[in-house]
Amino acid sequence: MLNSLDIEGRPQDTRVVVAMSGGVDSSVTAALLKEEGYDVVGVTLQLYDHGAAIHRKGACCAGQDIHDARRVASAIGIPHYVLDYESRFKEAVIDRFAESYVSGETPVPCIECNQAIKFRDLLTTARDLGAQVLATGHYVASRRLADGTRGLFRACDSERDQSYFLFATTREQLEFLRFPLGDRTKPEVRELARRFGLAVADKHDSQDICFVPSGRYSEMIERLLPGAADPGDIVDLGGRVLGQHQGIIHFTVGQRRGLGIAAGEPLYVVRLDASRRRVIVGPRDALKTTRMWLRDVNWLGSADFDRALATDRIEAFVKVRSTRQPQPAWLARSAEGTVVDLVAGEEGVAPGQACVFYDAVDGQARVLGGGFIKGAASLPDAPEIEAPSVEAAE
Repeated sequence: MLNSLDIEGRPQDTRVVVAMSGGVDSSVTAALLKEEGYDVVGVTLQLYDHGAAIHRKGACCAGQDIHDARRVASAIGIPHYVLDYESRFKEAVIDRFAESYVSGETPVPCIECNQAIKFRDLLTTARDLGAQVLATGHYVASRRLADGTRGLFRACDSERDQSYFLFATTREQLEFLRFPLGDRTKPEVRELARRFGLAVADKHDSQDICFVPSGRYSEMIERLLPGAADPGDIVDLGGRVLGQHQGIIHFTVGQRRGLGIAAGEPLYVVRLDASRRRVIVGPRDALKTTRMWLRDVNWLGSADFDRALATDRIEAFVKVRSTRQPQPAWLARSAEGTVVDLVAGEEGVAPGQACVFYDAVDGQARVLGGGFIKGAASLPDAPEIEAPSVEAAE
């Protein structure tokens, strides 16, 4: 028979490694699986700081968080291990984060962490521990498809859905991963934590850039890459110099505040030219994007991606920020690689961000894949394109 993790056999015969960050979500995940009878092993990754973040709200995987994970594991009666992944995390996430900002991109480090650390290195460790499953506290769902493989779906709680950060998960990884919170809401999870008597029931959620203690990421980048904050010009769309800046790492596309220049109209950062250390500004309508070019595309749809794009474009819904609802778009192939044409357009699209594909817009939509934005443009002379249908785009 199949049990609640969709694994053949009895729960007590199934070893599950739970990635425990010290927060309420992963703690409840471990407690739920232990209650259901699984052979649960908790693993916490020491990623940075070695204790420096002990009292900081919004951190994860360091200091107090490791202590919290250890306390939860003891309370629910499971073995718990702490693994030092700091050097791997620095190389795969922190260093790449800094390099991306210096090159004029707006990186999403949570995606890199999931891709390179949690779903690659930790997954390997879970197998070494004899586990059949690696479970996490992410708000996303994994379900068996008609062809026997597993698919990735948005969480039922759209306010907490984390599928945007997991688009790079591979098909092979999905077979080993489980997300027990995908069909629960955050209030339900906190209530479960109270029922289990977990000390972390009311703990604050982790912040997006957990490894920047002060929230001032530019200071960290300057320490890692001296010269990253070299000054340059702020120019308008015509190239006219309007002022000076103290490093492009202080800016991102769509930014309005902190430009330090006087103008007769509100100005926004439209583009960053890292090679010439230029910040290009313009009016809000210059932020609109109708086409994006992607790199490193990961496809999770049922059809073969390259074959499908070789013959026709693919209809889908996409999002370029984790907090936005998916919007209709078309995926196509060009000499520059994968192209995404947005039906309604989007503002403030920046290189380095992720563009994630879905087959619909509701809370149970399937993740079809995604890629990283390497370029964006507005095509005012392009013909209008119709919105894709709501049926699954596979």
